[in-house]
Amino acid sequence: MAVYPLFVISPNTIVSLVGYVRGPDKTIPVPTEDYRQAKVDVVIPCLNEERNITLALASVARQTMQPRRIILVDDGSLDRTVEFAQEFCHVNGIELIAIRRKKPIGKTPTLKRQAREFDSDVEFILDADTVLESENYIERTVEELYKAVGIASACGIIMPQRARDRDRFGKTTAMQRFLVNHPEGKVYEDRSRMRRFLRGITNLYRETLYVYLQRFIYRGQMTFFGSISGPIGCAVAYRRQYVENLFDKYEPIMGDDLTNSEDVFLGLASLNEGHRNIQLQDVVARTEEPEFQRLHKQLYLWSSAFLQSAFYFDSLMWSPFKSMRRLINGDWRRNKVRSYDERRRVAEPYRQAFGEEVTKNRGRPMGWVLLMGVIEKLFFPAAIIIMMLLGWWEALLVTIVAEILLASTLLAISSPGQRVEYFLKCLLITPIRYVSLMWDFVTSVRFAADLWIFGTRKWRK
Repeated sequence: MAVYPLFVISPNTIVSLVGYVRGPDKTIPVPTEDYRQAKVDVVIPCLNEERNITLALASVARQTMQPRRIILVDDGSLDRTVEFAQEFCHVNGIELIAIRRKKPIGKTPTLKRQAREFDSDVEFILDADTVLESENYIERTVEELYKAVGIASACGIIMPQRARDRDRFGKTTAMQRFLVNHPEGKVYEDRSRMRRFLRGITNLYRETLYVYLQRFIYRGQMTFFGSISGPIGCAVAYRRQYVENLFDKYEPIMGDDLTNSEDVFLGLASLNEGHRNIQLQDVVARTEEPEFQRLHKQLYLWSSAFLQSAFYFDSLMWSPFKSMRRLINGDWRRNKVRSYDERRRVAEPYRQAFGEEVTKNRGRPMGWVLLMGVIEKLFFPAAIIIMMLLGWWEALLVTIVAEILLASTLLAISSPGQRVEYFLKCLLITPIRYVSLMWDFVTSVRFAADLWIFGTRKWRK
């Protein structure tokens, strides 16, 4: 999952608000390729997912755009994941390539290998614990991917997977064909009440923040920059060649130890090359969230991956200062004219020159989002800790109350038809959100220690 602001009174909130006021680029795209002709492969990385894999496959089976094939990459499972997947695809007439490994190597190296070993135009990555709720999810993301050569990835809205979602997909025709010979493969919830309760807490917390992130923050970024910082990696369409190019570039430098979260790394690496990551608001996928007691580990992976990528792509992060320097030196107008001339020739919204050299010399508009995100992670938790240590309790109380009211209000505004519901949900999750904010500070300290004290850079997912 891409990184979002846990503290709502934040620079990125302001950036998104400016995006809404400014409005989108009005250039009408003129695609040079027909997305209907694209060769699309669905790649499903998995590890011990026998209770989820058939649900993911059932959601693919009902898509309006069918992939050329499904590639299941089993990362050393000890259960019946591969057996269930093969039987499901056999009875439903779906082409499946199953790749089995004896030992896990991680999701990021898996994506690298599949980008190199297959010849698809689009590599659609689907996590085994994710279902495509919208029947046109693949078609819409591929269509968006082909609207401009500068688009590297496209995803839809991601929401937590609920018990009723599992039940609904468990009743599809494709699932019923599978269950005839494998009744033990049923996918309904069978956890204890306590485990269902803990997952319910996680779903409430994640749903509330997902809505704020995707319906407000990301929509503002899309309007302003034509991109988000990175795709949400559980259901995303990539231009395969772009992914291969990125791995070819960075593997000789970093090997397989690249990142703690592949979607964050690929998203920011694409921005560093001048490409864009698109999020659509009209299609939805649902992913299974970790149980509450494991949530801190997932938060660490996402947050640390963001800091790792900020370290890797520091030229992108310092883009705002490069823009200010160009403005001071008086060459802003010349760059602006060249940009508009190029845009008219290409007829592509948010068009910019490609290549890392451009990022180093001139910066990128999306660098504002990266810099603001780093500021939020480092300074906001530190400010709260300092107020506590100095005993500024009145200032701390005013800050927290104002932030909670603003967060709840913005979330309500972003949820037409459910405004009261999400206002109350935001109030309910406030304690968890503030604990997560402090955990973000711990993650930042750990990242700094790994980097400058212990020299540890074995970052891999």
